[in-house]
Amino acid sequence: MKPIWIVDDDQSIRFVLEKALAREQFAVRSFSNARDVLAALDDDEPQVMVSDIRMPGMSGIELLTKVKTRLPGLPVIVMTAYSDLDSAVSAFQGGAFEYLPKPFDLTKAVELIRRAVDESLREGVRDSAQTEMPEMLGQAPAMQDVFRAIGRLSQSNVTVMITGESGSGKELVARALHKHSPRSNGPFVAINTAAIPKDLLESELFGHERGAFTGAQTTRRGRFEQADGGTLFLDEIGDMPFDLQTRLLRVLSDGQFYRVGGHQPLKSNVRVIAATHQNLEQRVREGVFREDLYHRLNVIRLRLPALRERREDIPMLTRFFLGKSAKELGVEAKRIGDEALQRLSGFDFPGNVRQLENICHWLTVMAPAQMVQAKDLPPELHEAPTHPMVPPSMSSSMSGPVPVGPAAAAQDAESAPTWVPSAEPVMAGGVVAPGWLEDLQREARRLLESGSPDVWDTLTRQFEGRLIHTALDITRGRRIEAAQKLGIGRNTITRKIQELKLE
Repeated sequence: MKPIWIVDDDQSIRFVLEKALAREQFAVRSFSNARDVLAALDDDEPQVMVSDIRMPGMSGIELLTKVKTRLPGLPVIVMTAYSDLDSAVSAFQGGAFEYLPKPFDLTKAVELIRRAVDESLREGVRDSAQTEMPEMLGQAPAMQDVFRAIGRLSQSNVTVMITGESGSGKELVARALHKHSPRSNGPFVAINTAAIPKDLLESELFGHERGAFTGAQTTRRGRFEQADGGTLFLDEIGDMPFDLQTRLLRVLSDGQFYRVGGHQPLKSNVRVIAATHQNLEQRVREGVFREDLYHRLNVIRLRLPALRERREDIPMLTRFFLGKSAKELGVEAKRIGDEALQRLSGFDFPGNVRQLENICHWLTVMAPAQMVQAKDLPPELHEAPTHPMVPPSMSSSMSGPVPVGPAAAAQDAESAPTWVPSAEPVMAGGVVAPGWLEDLQREARRLLESGSPDVWDTLTRQFEGRLIHTALDITRGRRIEAAQKLGIGRNTITRKIQELKLE
């Protein structure tokens, strides 16, 4: 790990922090002025920098600005006397990780530096994992199934029907299918059939001849012609007018169509991918969607899970969208606190991934500080009820594709919870609690009533040990990856493994 840099013109401050950090096994490098820091950056860089504000020559605020230009992700802690609080707040809002008022409690100072180190290591793991950002993100089992399906279907010319709620990313899947297909050099043309008035939709799809209707002053190529040799994505196909469904069926059957007002048949070599948030079987029963078109489109169906069905992906998606929004706006990316992340992870997101992206854009603009706290989240998240995060091994058995055969039996054996609740437990206020919480409550009561010492430490160690053991099992012993999945730093997981004797 890289050293902690301490920048202060007061030798006693440097000495005290050096000794305290050395006791915690941190490497330390000290500087008495900002000029030496900038010179040292040419051949070295810190894990975390702790800098005073008032120094001879260049101030800590100026140093912060220059260092952040060269190392945008570096956590910087600014030290200041209470009289400099306004300056500290300005520095904090300008990108500092935190401020440390003087005189400070040494134990709290070391703990703050440790938090900054953990954040730096976490960001480092994240940056290395996102060096080449894929077009889609997701670690949840249901999303991994989607990725595998994209891999299998991309080399085929078969028609695909993508189903899923609005905002779940159906167009992203369609683009991925096109990008990884032999048609990738051809055009990808998308049209939302629900967003175009019925009178114009036929012309949009098939084009029109000059003079075909009032205002048709020139011949126009439709989307089928534009997508020749590539992929045509028909979004919200369930809302297509019934009479147009007949024309679409003809094109899918023999590849031929006529422009509006045209008499010459045209042929187009197009792969069709359709998508809908509606229940097409129900639409067929209601008589508003052609059954023969349904069967023609429904050759392969690919269901996208709602965001609430893959809550374990929310932290990763949140950080990605915060970074994306910051890049678009030309500002430094906001970080998100654990409490805020927990609140987001428990939200149902009726608008799915699109809603999460909009929230992250709002936070980039509106959150008052670099670290987003729960109180900074938009009003709809404070007003709505939230749900506890479900461990991945449990959520995978509750949603997503259902495996069959011997593999399914093996998967069920591995992921099935060890407890079997006899009834739905209810917590205070009438909120239904997961069964494992009921078991925890029962065990806590037993220990407390029996007078066992250190109940808190005992249960906490068991809980942390099981969490870390499960993460290491999933990552096959890779600690950095396990730490990333748990949302903790590499140093933290190493320390916990040693403390809990999990070696």
